Amino acid sequence: MRIELDQDMCIGAGNCVLTAPDLFDQRDEDGVAFVLEENPSPEQEGSAKEAEALCPASAIRVLKK
Repeated sequence: MRIELDQDMCIGAGNCVLTAPDLFDQRDEDGVAFVLEENPSPEQEGSAKEAEALCPASAIRVLKK
């Protein structure tokens, strides 16, 4: 599995950070999210998919390898 996050689409809502703080964080200067772990473990798959579903800007994609 691989996580992609389009920072140009991100609106800084922070849902991903609240849902999966081990996978996502936000920049202090503008709140734009970034991926901490591009290739999460199988145990993190559920939280990665939940973050994808909760993103109001549809900026996150969770892809199968």
